[in-house]
Amino acid sequence: MQIRAAVARARAPFELVDCELAAPGPGEVLVEVEACGLCRTDLSAKDHGYGTPLPAVLGHEGVGRVLTRGAGVRSLEPGQRVIMSYGACGRCPSCAARMPAYCDHAMDYNVFGRRPDGDSPITLDGAPITGHFFGQSAFATHAVAAVTNLVPIDDDLPAAMMCALACGVQTGVGAVVNVLRAGPGDAVGIFGCGTVGLSAVMAARLAGCESILAVDRRRDRLERARALGATGVLPSEGLGRAELERALRELGGLTRAFDNTGSAPIIEAAFAALRRRGVLVLAGVSPPRATVAFDANRLMSSGRVVRGTIEGDADPTEFIPQMIAWYRRGALPLEALVTTYPFAQINAAARDMTEGRVIKPVLLMR
Repeated sequence: MQIRAAVARARAPFELVDCELAAPGPGEVLVEVEACGLCRTDLSAKDHGYGTPLPAVLGHEGVGRVLTRGAGVRSLEPGQRVIMSYGACGRCPSCAARMPAYCDHAMDYNVFGRRPDGDSPITLDGAPITGHFFGQSAFATHAVAAVTNLVPIDDDLPAAMMCALACGVQTGVGAVVNVLRAGPGDAVGIFGCGTVGLSAVMAARLAGCESILAVDRRRDRLERARALGATGVLPSEGLGRAELERALRELGGLTRAFDNTGSAPIIEAAFAALRRRGVLVLAGVSPPRATVAFDANRLMSSGRVVRGTIEGDADPTEFIPQMIAWYRRGALPLEALVTTYPFAQINAAARDMTEGRVIKPVLLMR
């Protein structure tokens, strides 16, 4: 079938063109896309050597309605609304352990945008292009998506808000709830206040943390963080590692820290500010070959923990329904993050996000 899609080429604007989309194969469904969030991962895939073969149809935070099913699909019915999250095989040891973010085939399904057999459901001018990014490629009017990354949702939920749950919000909330396991009595530091960081602020407030410190270069982001539950803010613009470490110590140190900046000096300062047995979780993407230095004896003798996370260690089929319940209660005010754009304005949305004018742009396909 013919679809309208935003095709990505390296360091060039997205181009809206007509493409051909094949029918869903085994374990797949055809989804009519209502909306899709725009994430920095999409721009990294397009412009920064992320590893995704180009040209490609990107987009990995889609919401839409199932139209048809491929062979063997019984879990979803035509007409069912779904959130499309990240891809996983559903069969490897990590998937069996309910940790699909660490799927043995994660690079193929997500970064490389490949189906299990290596082909693509999307062709442009008769030639295949990458069309299964994160198991969906949802920067399009329609997508063929793998059922392993689909989560059914109710008809009354707004598509624009639900898109944010597929990746960015899931990562921030999951990092606090699933990985840091923050709660009352914790002093939490959140480094970077974009979609992921501000979602972590919401989650820390939801968890009842004693103090929530938001750190960012932009004062407007810090004001947003305070409105969402941060009890303190720290502007990092112009601060070197030593100055940031000193400022964090003067504020009393941290029992839990979450970095989504990928900046080595910030990560090192966050580690140094941890109290004994404190935990630091990393979700930011660092530059290639970046290294972070820790004093090994300090790590050992203080009982600190440093670890990474993908997607907040969340299993979307379980965690997205939990986030929806929190959203319905008003505990995840996603409206504070989302700005909507018509699909045709995808390049304006990307520019506004890159320049910091919006937090989470969401494209509306219809």
